[in-house]
Amino acid sequence: MPPQTIEVRTAAFPDLTTRTFHDLLKLRIDVFVVEQNCPYPELDGRDVEPGTRHLWLTDGGAPLAYLRILADPGDVARIGRVVVAPHARGGGHAGRLMTEALALVGDRPCVLEAQSHLVGFYARYGFSVSGPEYVEDGIPHTPMRRAAGGKQVA
Repeated sequence: MPPQTIEVRTAAFPDLTTRTFHDLLKLRIDVFVVEQNCPYPELDGRDVEPGTRHLWLTDGGAPLAYLRILADPGDVARIGRVVVAPHARGGGHAGRLMTEALALVGDRPCVLEAQSHLVGFYARYGFSVSGPEYVEDGIPHTPMRRAAGGKQVA
């Protein structure tokens, strides 16, 4: 049997099927709430906003990796909920999603709240630390920013 091709999918909330949204939400909950032991309200209301874009990788089955891009005030994009399924880790999926996400963001400034152990990963995509580290749900996070035009912030 030939290997499956991994595809990138992008959708606004109204374009997601019920099954797809279920599968994306299940991945997020399985990793962020269960694996990382962070009971928090995963449904924050931002998934349905008109400016939100959902990006995920699939091999035809359940999603392998996911992130969302939010439209923050001032024409700033916010990348969040970056997640890779446990069985798919180490395959470069997060990097592929970041590349796709930044192509969608274009020249707009972009921010994210990185789990601190991933600061180096996001720095490879032009993000720089933009504030002090803080702890959320027991996990150290670091705010990061990528300036307009994709330039790393000094």
